[in-house]
Amino acid sequence: MEAPEVPIEQTQEQITEHAHHSRVSWILGVALTSALLAAFAAVASLMAGAHANEAMMEQMQSSDQWAFYQAKGIKSGVLTAKTDLLKALGKPVSAGDEEKMAEYKKEQKEIQEIAEHKEKESKSHLHVHEVLARSVTMFQVAIAISAISVLTKRRRFWYVGIDFGVIGVVCFVQGLLTH
Repeated sequence: MEAPEVPIEQTQEQITEHAHHSRVSWILGVALTSALLAAFAAVASLMAGAHANEAMMEQMQSSDQWAFYQAKGIKSGVLTAKTDLLKALGKPVSAGDEEKMAEYKKEQKEIQEIAEHKEKESKSHLHVHEVLARSVTMFQVAIAISAISVLTKRRRFWYVGIDFGVIGVVCFVQGLLTH
């Protein structure tokens, strides 16, 4: 999974430029708010990408463990067929074969536990990724609405942008506390 892109640098530059040339005092607040939101968006994006990568790694490790589990199952099946065939022919079955079958079963159980744990970790990382990606989206929307407030010179849009920024912060904190 790729980290969400945060293409907000140009918008941030435009807001800052407007703030410098404007005589309206609140536009400087918009520029500062947008800069802060951009910083949050960058950090959240980086963290979302890291959790996406961890989710993929855990899932690959889980798949490896399930393949190992299957290999042990096949070995156990071949050994079981061998012992069944020997029994059907009235031949003795070695104690080593019986022990090996029990060992395969025990190993399969251990491997299964590891694989299930890896799957659970993968899902957990994916959930955190989704929450952080949501926060990045909210930050981007907040910056865009703040830019609209500068362009239209309507302070109300800035307040709406701040509201979206607060939602982004809530999602960001939720992502930090989840896992």
